[in-house]
Amino acid sequence: MQCSQNKIGELIAQSFVAALLAAVLFLHFIGLHTVDQAQGLSISPEWNNFALCVAGVFVARFVFGVIGFLKAKPTEAKKPLFVLPTSHAFYNKVLLGLFIIVVVLPFTPVSSRYVLDVVTLILTYMVLAYGLNLVVGLTGLLDLGFAAFYGLGAYAFALLALQVGLNFWVALPVAAIIAGCAAFLIGVTVLRLRGDYFAVVTLGFAEILRIVLLNWVSLTGGPNGINGVPRPTLFGLSLERTVPDGFKSFHEFFGLEFSSTTRVIFLYYLVLALVVLVHILATRLRCLPLGRAFEAVREDERASEAVGINLTRTKLAAYVIAAAMGGAAGAFFATRQGFISPESFTFMESALVLAVVVLGGMGHPLGLAASAIFLVGLPEIFRELQDYRMIAFGAGMVIIMLLRPSGLFSKREPAIKLHNRK
Repeated sequence: MQCSQNKIGELIAQSFVAALLAAVLFLHFIGLHTVDQAQGLSISPEWNNFALCVAGVFVARFVFGVIGFLKAKPTEAKKPLFVLPTSHAFYNKVLLGLFIIVVVLPFTPVSSRYVLDVVTLILTYMVLAYGLNLVVGLTGLLDLGFAAFYGLGAYAFALLALQVGLNFWVALPVAAIIAGCAAFLIGVTVLRLRGDYFAVVTLGFAEILRIVLLNWVSLTGGPNGINGVPRPTLFGLSLERTVPDGFKSFHEFFGLEFSSTTRVIFLYYLVLALVVLVHILATRLRCLPLGRAFEAVREDERASEAVGINLTRTKLAAYVIAAAMGGAAGAFFATRQGFISPESFTFMESALVLAVVVLGGMGHPLGLAASAIFLVGLPEIFRELQDYRMIAFGAGMVIIMLLRPSGLFSKREPAIKLHNRK
């Protein structure tokens, strides 16, 4: 009993120190809020919000301390704090449920153009996460420059559509192939490196490509980017108000009134189909000998090489396939935005995609979906609360890392099971 009282007093003291540090940090950007007025910037104190944030830190520190004390206390039947099911059938049911929700979302009362745009952005990052997961999650390589292939696919699609005249359905796979070929040329030389050296080289390649896109003005438009990227068509029917030469209007062909929401819904289902395609590819690839070679290289490179796996070829295959997926996502991004510039493919994009892969649990499809919703969707939904949304974002990341340090879905069933013969 005395030990428990001493522990509670220690937790209160630690919580008070944490609240004191939070008060010092929160004072400048929460307690003293700047307001832009006609005379210039003025300071508007917001002590209520300041007090709530400091009190929240105190309570959170105390609660986590109590949780840690209870977990450390020996009991006869000790249960984990946060347990998720590990059944493969359970995950399949959840994925199917999410897929059905996403399919019917445009026809529900909660649907709006803003909601569809946010979900489309989440699905785009899911395509990127599936690609990077092949390199980081399955093969065990730390790639810090995945945004390079994202940008390469976007610029390749824009140039093919504007200068060569290819339509969307031809330019997208060609852009993915171009990104894969670039990964092949880079991977042949750098995939013999291991660990941090490979990460540094990929980061350098991404920065070199961004600088090239920024300075090759005659081809890429430089910092001004490329504007007027063509939109996709549906069986030759344009979804735009103004119809290009040689095309027919979708709304005129079916006798409908023009609505910009039609194009948004079409792009929504287009990226959804792309997510389904890369999901099937990644899932089936993991069951093939090549996918099992990826995981073997991740677990132990020397043992994999000892049993006859060619490390360079295996890593190169993962790198090229991942780059092709990133190029396809970049092509969709270009046609959706209609405008691209080098600022859209910085290191922060690579870091965000890597965070989606790691936070969800490397190699788990449901984890990729959950972390993409958390890291990409929530900041967009709470964009109106821009003064505090990054604080909530960071707090959520800390909570998840405390409860699930290996990712949301760190456990997954093996691709191949060996059953005992009767």
